[in-house]
Amino acid sequence: MERVKFTSEFIFRASPSIIYQFLTDPACLTRWFCDEVDINDQTYTFVWNGAAEIAELIEDKEPEMVRFAWEDADDEDEYLEFSIGKSPVTGETIVHVTDFADDDEVDDQRALWEKQLGRMKAAMGG
Repeated sequence: MERVKFTSEFIFRASPSIIYQFLTDPACLTRWFCDEVDINDQTYTFVWNGAAEIAELIEDKEPEMVRFAWEDADDEDEYLEFSIGKSPVTGETIVHVTDFADDDEVDDQRALWEKQLGRMKAAMGG
């Protein structure tokens, strides 16, 4: 399978700084992304259903963007990135999620991010 990069866009009615907090703060991350998280310097250990995945925070521009590299990624060039911006037309906050998946699993990964970011919106109160 070939790995491909894809980006999905989500619109929020929250400030970039609040969204940034939901992407980096352990108390917020456990409300929408994972069951548990432990942060040690730049290393994030995310836990889902008892299984841990480790990611390194490799880029951090508060409140514009965070980028993680998964420790067990097949390709060292792969990453998970959340970029946060404002629409100049509507003033809404736009979050772009950039991720990698096998070429036959991109639609499933997009659906997963739709669900996860929907949970994040609900945790923020809309």
